[in-house]
Amino acid sequence: MSPRLTRAPSAVVELLRLCVVVFFAGVGYYLAEVISADDKPVLGAFSVIGLGIILGSALGYVLGGILGRGTLGVVRRAESGLRETPAEQIVAGAVGAVIGVLAAVGVTWPVFLINRPVLTMPIFAFVVVALGMLGYRLGTSKREAVLGMFGARVGLAERPMPAAAFPRIIDTSVAIDGRILDVVRSGFLHGRILVPTPVLGELQGLADAGDDLRRGRGRRGLEVLESLRREQGVEVEVLDDDVPAVAEVDAKLVRLCLDRSAALLTLDTNLAKAAGLAGVRVMNLHALALALRPPVTAGDDVNVLVIKPGKEPGQGVGYLDDGTMMVVERGRDQVGREVTVTVTSVLTTANGRLVFARLVGADR
Repeated sequence: MSPRLTRAPSAVVELLRLCVVVFFAGVGYYLAEVISADDKPVLGAFSVIGLGIILGSALGYVLGGILGRGTLGVVRRAESGLRETPAEQIVAGAVGAVIGVLAAVGVTWPVFLINRPVLTMPIFAFVVVALGMLGYRLGTSKREAVLGMFGARVGLAERPMPAAAFPRIIDTSVAIDGRILDVVRSGFLHGRILVPTPVLGELQGLADAGDDLRRGRGRRGLEVLESLRREQGVEVEVLDDDVPAVAEVDAKLVRLCLDRSAALLTLDTNLAKAAGLAGVRVMNLHALALALRPPVTAGDDVNVLVIKPGKEPGQGVGYLDDGTMMVVERGRDQVGREVTVTVTSVLTTANGRLVFARLVGADR
């Protein structure tokens, strides 16, 4: 269903129309005065000046409605655009606009020495609008400096802190997976890591399970936590807090993150989504792994331009869009052509990734 169009408030439109009528009546008066200063009637009881005022008012009445409704439309669009603008940016822009208007008044006051308001007012309005806009743009671009004139951090909203700046509460999936050790050793994760007692209880239950697979997962999780305590750069702390009113472990973790202003470190995508909806800052290691995966994997079909022969007989060499070198078996005869190949393997070396592929349809 399309949104309903709202009519412009009639009182506002009529007020704007009145301003336009008065303006055009003044224009008609001055033009009639230039044509003839004689106040004698020329059309019934109306003189030239009277006719100029009447015609100007009539033109203003017609244009006033159009300009009034158009102005309100511009105001609505401006409101829509400013709705998502931070308040401090608007305040800083307003301060800059006021300074620009004051500067415009100081620059243009000599034009008022010309005793012709019809000529001087447009010049004055033009300079005021131009310098006011300049002041607004400078104010918004330098908002911290502008608001800083009135005191340190006055009016500035607190900037949101990234999830990495908060203590992290880990869940069972992270401990069982074990890749958190590699992330810590690579320097991408540091600071306080909180292990809630419900997670320890879940790992202990898995370690004591009768099933060999579940028991192995539980023991691995406990070993990962023990190894994590010995790593430099992280401080592992066991949380004795519990949430008796909440039965499920995942719900307990969400509640603890909210109560302690901590981020949730997890590999569980569903838990990450639920925690995010609850307002928890989430660090999803699974999303990190997807972001760092190779651009292509074995079995993918890609198009590549073979640009030169390879080192081995029959090989051709091309490059993917990200600069990864691709060695095409039996691709020497395809140099200078774009071919479709199937990736057979991806090798990670000290200099980056190296992709091996074969021509689609070629015999293995």
